[in-house]
Order: sequence, then C-alpha cells, then structure tokens
Amino acid sequence: MSGAPPFLAALGTQVQQCLTELLAAEEERWALVDPELRSPLQSLSQLIQAGGKRLRPAFCYWGFVGAGGDPSDPSVVLAGAAFELLHGFALFHDDVMDGSATRRGARTAHLVYSDRHQDHGWLGEPRRFGEGVAILVGDLAFVYADQLLADANAEAWRIWNELRIELNIGQYLDIVGTAASLRNRTGAERIARYKSGKYTVERPLHLGAALAAPGRVSDLLPALSAYGLPLGDAFQLRDDMLGAFGNQDTIGKPGDDLIEGKPTPLLAIATDRASGAQREILAAVGRPGLGADEVAAIQAVLIDTGACDELNNVITSLVNEAVASLVEAPIDPSAKVALADLAFYVGSRES
Repeated sequence: MSGAPPFLAALGTQVQQCLTELLAAEEERWALVDPELRSPLQSLSQLIQAGGKRLRPAFCYWGFVGAGGDPSDPSVVLAGAAFELLHGFALFHDDVMDGSATRRGARTAHLVYSDRHQDHGWLGEPRRFGEGVAILVGDLAFVYADQLLADANAEAWRIWNELRIELNIGQYLDIVGTAASLRNRTGAERIARYKSGKYTVERPLHLGAALAAPGRVSDLLPALSAYGLPLGDAFQLRDDMLGAFGNQDTIGKPGDDLIEGKPTPLLAIATDRASGAQREILAAVGRPGLGADEVAAIQAVLIDTGACDELNNVITSLVNEAVASLVEAPIDPSAKVALADLAFYVGSRES
C-alpha cells in the first residue's frame, strides 16, 4: 500500500477546520490592538494551511479509539490540532536553524520577513529581523498548542510535556551532529528517533490513549511503543531518503540534507562502506556552496555503496515489526486495522 489511507484526509479536514477557526479568531482579536499583529498570525495560518500529512493527529486519534475512546469526541480533534501547531512551531524554528529557503513549496517565513525589512529600509539587520519574527511565530504556535490541551487530564499532560522535551533534545543533538559532521550510525539513529520518530508516532499514540483511558496507561503504553518506536524510526529513515533524493515538487527541498550536512543513518552507512575516492566525495556533505553537480555525485555514492538499498530493507523490516506487534496489542480491532494501514503508508510514502 502506497497511497494515504482515506481516513487521513477526513481527520485532516476536521483538524484543519479547528485550526482555521482558532487562528482566524486570534487574528481578529489581536488586530484590534494593532493591525500589524495580523501579519504573524497570517504567517502561522499560511504554514498550517499549506498542507502536511496530518500523521500526528492520525496516530493520536487511533491511540484514542484503540483505548476505547468515542470516535466522535471533539477532544481528540483538539489534540490533533495541538499536534499540528506543535509541528508548526518546530518547522518555523527548524527553518531558521537550518537556513532553509523553502517550506511546503513557499519561501520560508524568516526570509519573507527579512525581505520585508529590506524593502522598507528599516533599521538593523534584515536577517536578524526575519529570524526573530519567525522564532516568535513559532513560539505563538507552541502556546496555542498548549491552549488546545487545556482540559486534558494529568496523565495526558505528563506525556505532552515529555514529548516536547524529547523533541528539543533531538533538535539539539541534530545541531551538534551537523556541526561535528557526525557519521556514526548509532548516533545518527539516536538523533532520528528523538528529533522526529518518537514525536511523530509513539507519543501521539500515547497521548491519544491517555486522553481516552488514563487509568490504563501502564497496560496500553508498552504495547503502543512496540508499534510506535519501530514505525517512528521507519518514518524518519524514509524522511532521510526524501531529504537526500526528494523531488522539488513533492517536498520542496531536494538534497537539502546533503547541503546542510545532516547526520543521517543513510550517510553513516555510506561512509562506512565507501572507498577512499568515495569518502572524498562524501566529505563535501555540508560544505558551504555545495553545487548541484556535487550533490549529484554524493547521491551516486549513496546508491553505489548500497546504503540506499540497505536503508530500504531496514525500513521494510521496521514496518513489518510494527505491524506484527499489533496482533497482541490490547486495543480495539478497528484501531489495529487503521494502524496497519498507516504503517504501510509511512514506510512507502513519497513526500
């Protein structure tokens, strides 16, 4: 299965409606204070409305239903919207940290605001202004995410806080690994798990289950982790493949991981297997001013060393491990079917 499960779009529509109403109301509220305040809220709204797979809301939803929650309960939609805002927070900050030029097919916020500063001839440095505004927009998303979970129970809040700490820990490891040109597979896999895998699959499942059945978390969370951890790893490994080879039309950042020097398991495998000449080519990863021809040469080494084939095999194995774990999981049968569909989609997605 390569296409997105149908329920993904249906849930995404509900989450989108929730976010649209929230951000529209906030824009009108703050415009009364100063019309200038429409701008950051519009930037947040534009990113949220620009797409995304809505995977985190989906895993949260099926963790909720799997634990016996009512599928029509609006609280799980609010939680899904909170995940989208948290993801928006991470994207705004990530684009600043990585110096990314595009996000979801559009110019990144920090560059948009830098352009605005320059066009108006304002005081100070355009780059610092643009990055400062983008960070603040991300911070707004972070706060709004918390607001949507205001009525959640204590167990759900414990998980929510832990996943946010894990996300920041993973981002720190990613920054250090990039700066230090980390090519160690174990370290790269640790970064992948904490910066993305856990907060994309495992923790949304945990949060959904905690919202529905806080008294059963000791029973539910280990079973959900048996599915969520390997699938979260598979998600990030697929992301690494897309980051190294992705098409401009599907993800808007072909080869960006190679240009930025991201410490991925894919690059670690290739480095371990590379010949002397191939290692010289790989040494250019993350080098300032890396051109299209050099990116293409690095991509060729990733293929020729067998790193791509090995990573694809690992992804398949991880997806199969996740799906197999569902057999004994103490969750609703409908959730097992949906989570299996999601697993195969995550492992084969192209964007």
